[in-house]
Amino acid sequence: MAADAAHRLAALAAQALGTPLPLRLRAWDGSESGPHDTPVLVVRRRRALHRLLWQPGELGLARAWVAGEIDVEGDLYEALDRLTAAVPPDAHALGRRMLRDGTAVRLAGSLLRLAGPGVPPPPPPEESVRRRGGAHTKRRDQAAISHHYDVGNDFYARVLGPSMVYSCAYWERPAGTLEDAQAAKLDLVCRKLALRPGDRLLDIGCGWGSMVLHAAEHYGVRATGVTLSVEQADLARKRVAEAGLTDRIDIRVQDYRDVTDGPYDAISSIGMAEHVGQVRYQEYAERAYRLLRPGGRFLNHQIARRPLDDEAGYRVDAFIDRYVFPDGELSPVGSTVSSLERAGFEVRDLEALREHYALTLRAWVRNLEEHFAEAERLTSRGRARIWRLYMAASALAFERNRIGVNQVLAVRTAGDGTSSMPLVRGTWN
Repeated sequence: MAADAAHRLAALAAQALGTPLPLRLRAWDGSESGPHDTPVLVVRRRRALHRLLWQPGELGLARAWVAGEIDVEGDLYEALDRLTAAVPPDAHALGRRMLRDGTAVRLAGSLLRLAGPGVPPPPPPEESVRRRGGAHTKRRDQAAISHHYDVGNDFYARVLGPSMVYSCAYWERPAGTLEDAQAAKLDLVCRKLALRPGDRLLDIGCGWGSMVLHAAEHYGVRATGVTLSVEQADLARKRVAEAGLTDRIDIRVQDYRDVTDGPYDAISSIGMAEHVGQVRYQEYAERAYRLLRPGGRFLNHQIARRPLDDEAGYRVDAFIDRYVFPDGELSPVGSTVSSLERAGFEVRDLEALREHYALTLRAWVRNLEEHFAEAERLTSRGRARIWRLYMAASALAFERNRIGVNQVLAVRTAGDGTSSMPLVRGTWN
């Protein structure tokens, strides 16, 4: 029989999507199908089909990607963009209809015949995390943060570059360097917080110490940075020592819920609140409020999703939850603002940086691709593939306005209602 797996797969994909597969397809038997002027989706092993049978949808595809059983030749961004556009906007409703009318069973049967006999394949090793206990307890949060960040500082250095900042940069010039854009973001935060020599700054989720270093070096503050990652703290302390700032910067492995040495003059939280979880978010806002002095400012930099008609139906992305950010959750920016206001804050400024994050992610993907073999050696082949896929897909999500990122500046006003904020927006001091 002539090799025809690609044609059969393309036909099944068209039935499932309701439209032809928008990529060229190459199967394990060497057959190809589809348009010639697109990236090529390569299905290297039948085992990828078994993953789809036992875990239909995004998670099955992601596991096949992590295991190297599927790949993309050509522009990964274009491939992901085409695939996303081909998925019906009411995919969940379509799936339910296909189950009711028997289409899903017929498709599964056809896929099983093409895949051949086999047992459910185990997930790719060492990349997914096992979780114990309730979500967003201190113990479970510690494990989740360790899974994501304690994978080797050298790996992150290859991806993030010299700045070692793992959050959205601020691109004053789109053609500028990642390092300049990250320095501009840190300085923007410092200016919004109106930092002055001698101020006490708390940085919640301090990462590798870039924010506290910038604030101490350029604004003369005394800074405390807290993180749950042991590896981040080790490198942050080393960087602080090398900068000669151990007398002004304290790096702790500590949960933000255990910080009790306020009041601080200012608090920054940059790319950390995504880990807090909806069940803890009000507690997070109230903790920040209590740790600030009256008149102090809080800068919350956070990724946001679009609001849903039924917020109770929100589900975390399965691939991101299993392989990237365990227990990570996104909230609409309106929910964040409401939580801050319920905690007692006055929200004074909100700046959307959606396009900036797309540029940042594309820069990280370039760094990873340029050092891919080294990244594999420093962690594992699977993890390097995970990071490339999730960062490229995230860049497109920001570009297509499916998610956003915002800096919310809030103030703990004094008892008489004064805020210490300037009359003119943008001067900050």
